[in-house]
Amino acid sequence: MTDAIYTAHAHAIGGRQGTARTDDGHLDVKLGYPKSMGGDGEGTNPEQLFAAGYGACFLGALGLVARSLGVKLGEHSLDVEVDLIKDDTSFHVGVRLTPNAPDLDAETALKVLHAAHEV
Repeated sequence: MTDAIYTAHAHAIGGRQGTARTDDGHLDVKLGYPKSMGGDGEGTNPEQLFAAGYGACFLGALGLVARSLGVKLGEHSLDVEVDLIKDDTSFHVGVRLTPNAPDLDAETALKVLHAAHEV
């Protein structure tokens, strides 16, 4: 097993209708159900937090892979959609990524994306 290079700490209270914060105080959010799930839409929901974190991590992986392949990404961004899915027995999440890298040709972009997915 390898050693962790960083460990994040967060504290959540009250589930989907509570609050969540990190130990450094940079993140301190009221959580709530979205209107589409019967909530008032006033709080951030866990799927939004997951989407933001996943997107940031994936962009980091893209940069790492691009540098290792000698590819200059130029301007780039990523839209992340996270679905909360319920089946007969449990809940799951589904993730869709929509990358935007206008400075790359399609073949190079796909090569970098697929490699980043393996990081």
